[in-house]
Amino acid sequence: MEGILHALSDPVRAAIYWQLSCADSANSCSVFLKIEDRCIPKSTLSQHFRALREAGLIRSERRGVEMLNTTRCGEIEERFPGLLPAIKHAQSIQCAARKQEIASKPVEVVAG
Repeated sequence: MEGILHALSDPVRAAIYWQLSCADSANSCSVFLKIEDRCIPKSTLSQHFRALREAGLIRSERRGVEMLNTTRCGEIEERFPGLLPAIKHAQSIQCAARKQEIASKPVEVVAG
């Protein structure tokens, strides 16, 4: 469980995982080059997918030059019932709080 918590503690990995969990089919890594309006370099993305695989959160299958990724939600739910929904709920609360904090900061105007 430590590995799962560590892997999902990173906002980019969490976003990748939740997007994969909502997908109808396997997704290639290149689908995630832009997450939450941020461009993610391929090398960094590769490290994020490795962390998710090593934590047992996703399964990756090579097809040609692409790696297709799917979640292992069912297996994790069997082993740790309620864990993933609890993590997702906690992260959505944190995300909403961060957005509210950003929205409430005054905008600085620089005279030029």
